[in-house]
Amino acid sequence: MSEPAWSIDGVPEKPGVYLFRDAGGKVLYVGKAADLKARLRSYRRPGGDGRLLVRFLVAEAQSVETIVTRTEQEAVLLEDSLIKKEKPPHNIRLKDDKSFLMLRLDLGERFPRFKFVRAHSPKEKQPGGRSRFFGPFASTSSLRRTLSDLHRVIPLRDCPDSVFDHRTRPCLKHQIGLCAAPCVGLIGEPEYREMLERAARVLSGDVRELEDELESRMRAAAAELAYERAAAWRDRLGALRRTVERQGVRTSDTKDRDVLALARAGREAVVQRLGFRDGFLSESRTHLFQSELPEPELWHSVLTALYGAGRREPPSEIVLPELPADAELLQYALGRGLEFVVPAGGERRRMLDLAAENARTALAQREREGALEDAALAELARLCDLDEPPEVIDCFDVSNFQGAHVVASRVRFRHGHADKAGYRRFKVRNVEGQDDFASMREVVGRSLRRGVEEFELPDLVVIDGGPAQLASALAARDEAGAFDVPIVGLAKARSERKVAGAKKAASEERLCLPNAAEPLELSRHSPARHLLERIRDEAHRFAITYHRKERGKIRSVLDSVPGVGAAKRKALLRRFGSVAGIREASIEEVAAVPGIGRELAERLRERLAR
Repeated sequence: MSEPAWSIDGVPEKPGVYLFRDAGGKVLYVGKAADLKARLRSYRRPGGDGRLLVRFLVAEAQSVETIVTRTEQEAVLLEDSLIKKEKPPHNIRLKDDKSFLMLRLDLGERFPRFKFVRAHSPKEKQPGGRSRFFGPFASTSSLRRTLSDLHRVIPLRDCPDSVFDHRTRPCLKHQIGLCAAPCVGLIGEPEYREMLERAARVLSGDVRELEDELESRMRAAAAELAYERAAAWRDRLGALRRTVERQGVRTSDTKDRDVLALARAGREAVVQRLGFRDGFLSESRTHLFQSELPEPELWHSVLTALYGAGRREPPSEIVLPELPADAELLQYALGRGLEFVVPAGGERRRMLDLAAENARTALAQREREGALEDAALAELARLCDLDEPPEVIDCFDVSNFQGAHVVASRVRFRHGHADKAGYRRFKVRNVEGQDDFASMREVVGRSLRRGVEEFELPDLVVIDGGPAQLASALAARDEAGAFDVPIVGLAKARSERKVAGAKKAASEERLCLPNAAEPLELSRHSPARHLLERIRDEAHRFAITYHRKERGKIRSVLDSVPGVGAAKRKALLRRFGSVAGIREASIEEVAAVPGIGRELAERLRERLAR
């Protein structure tokens, strides 16, 4: 199995979810892990983790994205949500598509109790909206454990109505302190409702008051040397903490909200945005920028950049660690129904903590990547004999289909990162047939001439190719008058092969320098090599994407001719190279293509003559 294109550098050793994406950003596979780094490392071992899909997955995946969760249970639920949303081709999807278990509290009952329900089941939709829901929970066992722990802290009833309505004396659970016995009137409705509200607050995450109370009782019992009683309060405190260690990737309501958290280190800043829609965590995005603004002003700028000028539809609620500057004005400008929330506790606080954890992880990874990029750019400057590391790097790639419809791409990297604003696409205009050298000369010349006119030249140009392509690009540079722009070529690694009966040794990636007798082989572990490969692969992806789009336009002309399907279209293009070639051919030549015939050839001529 070949070396995967994606890296595990900077992946945290924490529970969470990972998403493999292809070159176009489509999600191929969603997985969960107790330790993200260890799990992803297993995919890089020969043979992967033993599953048959892995060798195909590793071959297709170009990048991997991670989302950190607080617990493994959160990872289970987030994986389920993302599989349903993204529908990745390598995941197994069950047709019943059931959701996880939740707790329902029917407030219409005199002494309500918690009941098991499935999320999105018909039982949820009751008239009057008298039910409250808590969860979800990853398994029946985790849900039962949660209820058991909760009843040890707050003794609510858990018996069914058939038992509750016919009791004449308290049950055993009352005797061991697990039920307040409302069935026989040992607690009134107001007191029971107060206990019920405390239980609801616990399940919603607001446990500070109860936690302090239990800890105070535990310490008081220990001070009185009543160690068994102290141990009982300790166990109840542990039960409370396990109860609220619930899944933070779904919400108890269906309100649309974005949760934003910030992590900073000097001028570097990361904002993590978690998007909750219909009660599900449906989106996680990391936004990187540089700023020295105080946080209220920074939040004002971030919110304006994210939601201003119609860039993104704001949700009904945005959860933040603090209010932005001019909050009321900003709230009015972004949408009258929008509300800013700064939570002190509860469910929203847990969401904010989850976003903050992911922001810190992203910032730490960014710092590691920054150090690697600095090392790569410094090494590249040394290899190319530049005075200083290149800030702006342009890379060109040419793509064609059997010598016809030649296109090219230019991608721009700034500080080692893709600068999409600097991407350009070219149609090769002045080259006949398949001449990659002349095509490269044309597009490099056009790009550099414009750079000279607009005073926006790169610090380094990388050509996808060897010495011949490099020579064409150097000639184009001199014709454009951009004499000071350094240009290098990157030739792909070669495996061992035979040429004229003699064996040619394998080689690594080679850096072609002007006036150098031989290309310079780059070490497999060279930071400069990894950076150049990333830039070259992005240029290739961008060119291929453009070429496929152009080929789609070409094929649509042939597809409009009745009787021309995919096989005949392919045969025609293979024979004549392009629609123009078909148009210039005689009817007899077109009819001679297998499967075409005279009648279809005449229809083609008539259609293409329009």
